Amino acid sequence: TQRSTGLKDGVITGLCRVEGLPLALGVMDFRFMGGSMGSVVGEKLARLIEEATARRYPVLIVCASGGARMQEGMLSLMQMAKISGALERHRQAELLYMPLLTHPTTGGVTASFAMLGDLILAEPKALIGFAGRRVIEQTLREKLPDDFQTAEYLRDHGFVDHIVPRTKLRSTLVSLLRMHGVTKAVAA
Repeated sequence: TQRSTGLKDGVITGLCRVEGLPLALGVMDFRFMGGSMGSVVGEKLARLIEEATARRYPVLIVCASGGARMQEGMLSLMQMAKISGALERHRQAELLYMPLLTHPTTGGVTASFAMLGDLILAEPKALIGFAGRRVIEQTLREKLPDDFQTAEYLRDHGFVDHIVPRTKLRSTLVSLLRMHGVTKAVAA
């Protein structure tokens, strides 16, 4: 997978600026083993959040994942707690965290950091959920609505705050960052 994608693992992280406003950014890449969350993804995101907390930066994680990386067994599941703990410390510091849920965002990622945001953003028509549709229907023994597990359905039911097309992402981020008191970064 590393050879075919040119990536070391399923997430790229770093510090950036959006129109001069500081932001800690993590971007999951579905091409790398379905964007699965393994030990490296968990460690990189936890370190990103910790650095953002230390610098007092807001965090944006672009989620695209099939869930926890089951090839790593329990280690992959432990990443949910590690990232959630880092986000709780970020929250205690009264700093902004926004996940952007893209297509698809499922499994353990949805069960943890994808749904812990202060503002949960999603792309139009993104598939978002924990378990698959068939599993849920079999468990509940009823047919689910056609749009179940879409960004629009989740917004209409209070799980997603705003749906943002990629063409509007920059302007929306800038507005949200300014609305939450984020000011231009001082050059280091």
